[in-house]
Amino acid sequence: MTEPITEPGPMSTPDLVVTELYQGYPGVAFGGYVAGLLAERATAETVRVDFRAKTPVGEPVRLAGGPGGGALLTDRAGTALAVATPAPEAALTAPPAPSWDEAAAASEAYLAAPPLLAEEDVDCFGCGKRAPGSGLLQHCMPVPGRDMVATAWVPHASFADADGVFRPDLVWAALDCPSAAAGILLGGLRMGAVTAALTGRVLRQVTAGERHITYAWLLHESGRKHTMGVAVATAKGELCALGEALWIDPRT
Repeated sequence: MTEPITEPGPMSTPDLVVTELYQGYPGVAFGGYVAGLLAERATAETVRVDFRAKTPVGEPVRLAGGPGGGALLTDRAGTALAVATPAPEAALTAPPAPSWDEAAAASEAYLAAPPLLAEEDVDCFGCGKRAPGSGLLQHCMPVPGRDMVATAWVPHASFADADGVFRPDLVWAALDCPSAAAGILLGGLRMGAVTAALTGRVLRQVTAGERHITYAWLLHESGRKHTMGVAVATAKGELCALGEALWIDPRT
């Protein structure tokens, strides 16, 4: 969780501390969660979050509004960690979602396979094999006959409000790991890659306890850069969120 630490400066929230629950790589805040924090602070409906530096867990950071409806995350010295800027809505599109049965089969294949998407000791909030209610469980594998990966997903009530509405920042977070899965399993993205930018838009509320599908597809690759599309849909295929992720391979 994020916890208030001090009084805010002008146009900023109180300092925040990202707890270990929301880590991706060890000691580093999960990129999709960071993007969700900025998207909630931004006033633009569609934003692009560019990651400038690692956001640490357990250390104070500061979240503030940015120009044109964007947002800015900095450390306490003012160094930018992530920046959200408005993005054109029309840039985000998605193919039809796979069926619930196709997504469920992909999830089962993930759990039955050796670690494919991250090092075995990486306890990621997005795709780690955690207990229900302690992570997003985005366990994607390819869908036969479709150029996409998918997972069947039931958002957990521990991340919802009293009305059962799943937290919007975590809907954003669900867009992160599936895009990496598409890059690794359908393209040339390498282990240890990092999210450089995540563009997204939440289209409708996600209800905890109901069946959903997260799916992702490869858009293009150039050198160390890999761009993937990603979406969250209901089990009936109604879109809830759309995204586009840019991932960068580690340097050799």
